[in-house]
Amino acid sequence: MAGVRLPILRSRPDAVLPERMSTGAAGLDLAACLGVGETIELAPGGRKLVPTGLVVAVPVGYEGQVRPRSGLALHHGVTVLNAPGTIDADYRGELMVLLVNLGEEPFVIRHGDRIAQLVVAPVTNQAELIEVESLDEPGGTGRGSGGFGSTGR
Repeated sequence: MAGVRLPILRSRPDAVLPERMSTGAAGLDLAACLGVGETIELAPGGRKLVPTGLVVAVPVGYEGQVRPRSGLALHHGVTVLNAPGTIDADYRGELMVLLVNLGEEPFVIRHGDRIAQLVVAPVTNQAELIEVESLDEPGGTGRGSGGFGSTGR
């Protein structure tokens, strides 16, 4: 099955192109693009915007989703803070990854380190907002405006 075509541009010549790490992988790994000898240190509880040196043209009807890498989350407590981050079809800036260190030790990022993954997914619809005076009760469930934890365990 052929996938969607994703035009990609290196905004820096040393940027690492995203790579699918297995044939069945849904995501392409994104790598940090840092200067020679440059590192980014994420202190415990700290967050940083990490450059990739890449610009993509997501086709209309799709979105790019920047997601955490499970190994970084498991072994270091490092994850994507706004997961999944959305890359809209009309965005043409550099892909940046907002990482947070939820672990107990500082985490150092170097050029070429795989920091996140990119999944390109169809946008099945774009909601059309219709302002109304009131809303119907949802299916007689009785939940109403009950929020977090309102349906029990």
